[in-house]
Amino acid sequence: MSVDTPRRIVLLRHAKAEWSQDSDHERPLAERGRKDAPVAGRKLVDSGIVFDLALCSTAARTRETWKLAVHEMPERPRTVYEERLYEASLGELIALVNETPDEVRNLLVIGHNPGMHALADALSDAAEGDALARMTRGGFPTAAFAVVEFSGTWKGVEHGIGKLAEYWTPND
Repeated sequence: MSVDTPRRIVLLRHAKAEWSQDSDHERPLAERGRKDAPVAGRKLVDSGIVFDLALCSTAARTRETWKLAVHEMPERPRTVYEERLYEASLGELIALVNETPDEVRNLLVIGHNPGMHALADALSDAAEGDALARMTRGGFPTAAFAVVEFSGTWKGVEHGIGKLAEYWTPND
């Protein structure tokens, strides 16, 4: 694929998790999270994006979110459970995205805040309609997702490379 190949990265924050005595990594979804995750999956299907690859944090709440969301999709994309997504900094997230194989056009990342919000904000130099204003005003709540479009290679992903094409929250 050429350097002007249109691509999308979709950043999905895990659904609402329970607070528990377990380690943070092993926190399960709360009842609201188990309701919101399939709704997010349906909204991802409605977006018309067919994912070539999903990168999912190894935390219990992200794995459970993905399991419930992907069940709504007509086809399950290749999924990689990536330990480095858990507690990743903005720089670490960009480095992970830079490792994406060239044949991938549409990448889904299921992760955590503040990373998902920071990455969506950092990559977006422009936005469709009021998407950026809504994301800035509302933060990046659980089960929210952002769609960033750009042209180029995954190795070239950096600050300001794309356009925030869509921002959705369960409260929309």
